Amino acid sequence: METAGPAPCRIVVCRDCCCGSPKVTGLDHAAQTARLREEAPVRVSDCLDVCDQANVIVVQPSAAGRAAGARPVWLGLVNSPDATEDVTAWVRAGGPGVAPQPEILDLHAITPPRRGLAGNRRAASPIRDRGQ
Repeated sequence: METAGPAPCRIVVCRDCCCGSPKVTGLDHAAQTARLREEAPVRVSDCLDVCDQANVIVVQPSAAGRAAGARPVWLGLVNSPDATEDVTAWVRAGGPGVAPQPEILDLHAITPPRRGLAGNRRAASPIRDRGQ
């Protein structure tokens, strides 16, 4: 992965109770994470709270993408090497706010969970969970 130049997109992969586990069959999860790391920095997260969409990947915009108003793009059911390649190709092209999202990734686009619930549910503050 090249690190020279402006800050690239960043990728978050969910790898906890469902994502990255044998519950999602037919995918080499370690190979998927390694492939994504070839294109951008990757952070492995605990549960992102959308288990019904496992494997979940969040593509965070680069500095240029954020300057253009882009927001993180949540992708679910990224369960094949082809889907992983679709994500990496978009990231390589610049990702959110820089390159148009390929239509094929529209099939994987999901709505993120409500604020306060994303991240590790078990570590979430009960006050935050009640919306206070």
